[in-house]
Amino acid sequence: MNDEIVEFAERRPKTFGRRKITPRACVADGKRHLRAFLAEVLEDLGFVTSECASADELKTVLAGGFPDLILFGVAADGIEPGTFLETLVREAFDGKVLAVGARESIIVKAVQQVGEEYGLAMLPPLTTPFAAETLRDRVAMLLPDEPAPSPAVHVGEALHAGWLELWYQPKIDARTLIRCGAEALVRMRHPTWGVVPPAYFIPEEHDPHLCDLSEFVIERAVRDWHYLLERQSPVDLSINLPASYLREPQAVRDLCRRVPTHPAFGGLTIEIDSEEAIRDLDLLAEVAREVRLHNIGLSIDNLGANWPSLMDLDKIPFIKLKADRHFVTGSANDRLKRTVCRRIVELAQGYGARAAAEGIESRADLVAANELGFDLVQGFLFGKPMPLKKFARGALTRTVMDQA
Repeated sequence: MNDEIVEFAERRPKTFGRRKITPRACVADGKRHLRAFLAEVLEDLGFVTSECASADELKTVLAGGFPDLILFGVAADGIEPGTFLETLVREAFDGKVLAVGARESIIVKAVQQVGEEYGLAMLPPLTTPFAAETLRDRVAMLLPDEPAPSPAVHVGEALHAGWLELWYQPKIDARTLIRCGAEALVRMRHPTWGVVPPAYFIPEEHDPHLCDLSEFVIERAVRDWHYLLERQSPVDLSINLPASYLREPQAVRDLCRRVPTHPAFGGLTIEIDSEEAIRDLDLLAEVAREVRLHNIGLSIDNLGANWPSLMDLDKIPFIKLKADRHFVTGSANDRLKRTVCRRIVELAQGYGARAAAEGIESRADLVAANELGFDLVQGFLFGKPMPLKKFARGALTRTVMDQA
C-alpha cells in the first residue's frame, strides 16, 4: 500500500458527515448502462444522483460537494480500483462507500479491505444480482425518516434551467389488462432536492409562465412519442393542458401543427381538469371541432362529485371522462364512491365517450372498476409514473398478473 496514502488516511478526520434531508449519491462505474440502472434504483429510493466513469470525473464530482454515498461498480474492466480509492482518500471524502460487484469476486473483497485500511466508511458490499430491497437495507441509515420537503420553485426558473421532464404512467384496457397508452405527467428534477412534485412549481392560472409550461409539455410529449416509437410499438399519449391555454387561437393552431404526421401516430388526448372543462364548455366545443381533424381529442380529468354539471346536455366535446382517484380508490367498499363512479360511467356511455378510472391501487379497486363498466384503468397497481427511459423498457403487453 502506498505509504503516503496510508499517512494521509491516518490524518484525515474520522467523522462521516451528518445525514442530510435529501441524500445525495454518486454512481461510479465504467459502463454507462450500469450507471444509469444503479442511478435509477437510487432515485427510486429517494436519492439525488450524479454519475462518473473515471477517477478524474470523480474529482470533479467531489469538487462540487461531497455526496452522502458513493456507489462503486467493481469489475476487472472497470474503473481502476486503487486509483479510485486513493482519490477518495486524497479528497478527504467522509461519506459512505458501497462496492457493487459479482459474488465471490476477488476484486470486490480487495476493494472492501483496502478501503477499510484507508479509513473510508465502507458499507458491506452489494453482490450481483441484487434486489432493490437489499440496496435499501444497505443505505437505510442515509434515508430520511420522513419524505423530504420540497422547495417552492418558480416554473420560470425550472424551464430556464432545463429541470423539467415528462414522466409516464401506463393506461390499461380494463377488459384485456393490456397497456394501451400512457399519461404524460410533468416533473422537476431539481439539482439539490431531487424529483419535485408538481404542487411545488405548477403556476397559478393567470401566471404568464403557464403558457410556457404548456408549450414545453406539448413539445416534449411529441419528442418522447418518437423516442418510444423507435424502441417499441407506438404509444397513444395523453397530456394535461389548462383550458386557458386553448383560448388562444394561435395556440390551438400550433398544437395541431406539432402533432406527428407519422402513419403510426394513433392520436393525442388533451386532459383538462373537470372544473375548468365544465366552466368553459362552449370554448372547448369549438376547440374540439378544430383539433379532431388533426387526430387530437379532449378529455375531462378529475371528474367527481361535480358530474351532475354534465347532465342534460345535447352533447359534450369530450372523447373520455376520467373519474377522480378520490372516488376510485377504495370504491369496492364505499357505497358513495361506487355511486359517483357509476354515474360517471353512465354519463360517458350516454354521450358515446369512454370512461376511465384513475387511482386503481388494489385488485379490489380493479374488480370494482370492471363491475362498474370502466373502459380504461390507471393507477399504482399497474405502475407509478416513471421517467421516459424506464417506461420505454416496459413490455407493451404487461398485465396485472405480470406485476404480481
